[in-house]
Amino acid sequence: MTNTVSDFVPPYPPRLPEPPWPWERLRLARQNFVAMWEDSAFDLDFSHERMFCRTAFLCNSPESVQFAFSLRNASFERKAPQMRHALEPLIGDGLFISDGETWRQRRKVVAPILHTSRLGEFSKVMVETADELRQRWSAADGEINVLEEMAHLTAEIICRTVFGRRLGREYTGEIVQGFSAYQRAIGQIDLISFLGLPDWIPRFYTPAVRRAQARIHAVLERIIASYRAGGREDTAVIGRLLDARDDDDRPLSEAALRNEAAVLFMAGHETTANVLTWTWFLLSQCPAVEARLHAELDAVLGGRPPTFADIRRLPYTQAVIEEAMRLYPPVPILPREALQEETFQDVRIPKGALLFVVPWLLHRHRKLWRKPDHFIPERFLPGSDEPVSKFAYVPFSIGPRVCAGMSFGLTEAMLCVATLAQHFTLRLRPGHEVRPVCRLTLRPDGGLPMTLHARTRRDGAEPVRLEADPA
Repeated sequence: MTNTVSDFVPPYPPRLPEPPWPWERLRLARQNFVAMWEDSAFDLDFSHERMFCRTAFLCNSPESVQFAFSLRNASFERKAPQMRHALEPLIGDGLFISDGETWRQRRKVVAPILHTSRLGEFSKVMVETADELRQRWSAADGEINVLEEMAHLTAEIICRTVFGRRLGREYTGEIVQGFSAYQRAIGQIDLISFLGLPDWIPRFYTPAVRRAQARIHAVLERIIASYRAGGREDTAVIGRLLDARDDDDRPLSEAALRNEAAVLFMAGHETTANVLTWTWFLLSQCPAVEARLHAELDAVLGGRPPTFADIRRLPYTQAVIEEAMRLYPPVPILPREALQEETFQDVRIPKGALLFVVPWLLHRHRKLWRKPDHFIPERFLPGSDEPVSKFAYVPFSIGPRVCAGMSFGLTEAMLCVATLAQHFTLRLRPGHEVRPVCRLTLRPDGGLPMTLHARTRRDGAEPVRLEADPA
């Protein structure tokens, strides 16, 4: 185990010695999206290969990412069939996978609700919920599964934010179980699209997928009905969705309301839970980084709970989380479909082609990053010359379809780490092998078993306990 920052290389799946045949790449992708790449892919800039009846283009340079996701976004705004058909049973025409006029209308509704101007009120819920976990951890003994703990924490936060404190506490567990069951059951590869068959051909979903979908929809519909019947909370997002109107002054339909609530929960729960899980793992493996993080938290907070105003005073905390997202991007593959023919660097991209921006490759690109496989948060501190381009670092995507909850997620991760790291250090179970695996999102396979250890500040004082509701 290393004690230095620059020498620690976190685990990643073995890289293939040479490009696999298309059917072999698809076979590997069905098991784990991040295990299907050959070593040379981490040097590629822009390439393409035939995948059965469709051509797949890899945008793996800042220039190609900017071309596809910004300069020519209108040509590539549609998510690829695999992602659309994997999520459609769950979120319908929700913002995450819609396109065209539906996407533009929903973006106008959702973006203001999650605007950075509202982060101050959201942050109170984040700290309140993180401190409840701190209290539970204080009474815990032995080993915990950090992936499960972070999933429950972020689910509580997003439930209370979207549905209000009362309903959030009541329904969190049921929704988390439904989303976990859905991700386990949903297929990884949309073979129909690779065979060049029309998009309107119905996809087959297993009974397990349908059960998970029905469970989640039933819970969301009960919550919305309870919210309407039981009085509103001013900070709850669902109330703003109920009040929202489109350009024709029409409210969201019941299905649209449920779909956007599902999108908010999926994006706000699953991805942030994985970011936090990888952050705790990386800190446990690199004591120099952990010590610097603790020093910043002790100096800035002095043992008190963090507030939204503290965010700008915690640059190293943010750098640690940014570096965790570089090494383990929560959504490591961003697929799109060409809606019309385009040309990039004299290469024709036909209509219907698949186009992939892969943060897993881009964030570890050997031409773009110094020591790309090493854990070095300092590269994200002010004054660093990394990343070389904003189009080289895209954990929340980029361009017009950048994640509407980007600021929410980063603030949530920072406040949770600041709250918990003042009180605890976490250590990996000896001998446990950490293996990144991606289905819809990137998580450690089988969870992350770690032990809790109480800590004190550098001056020997116990961190201050949160005695009152910060709201």
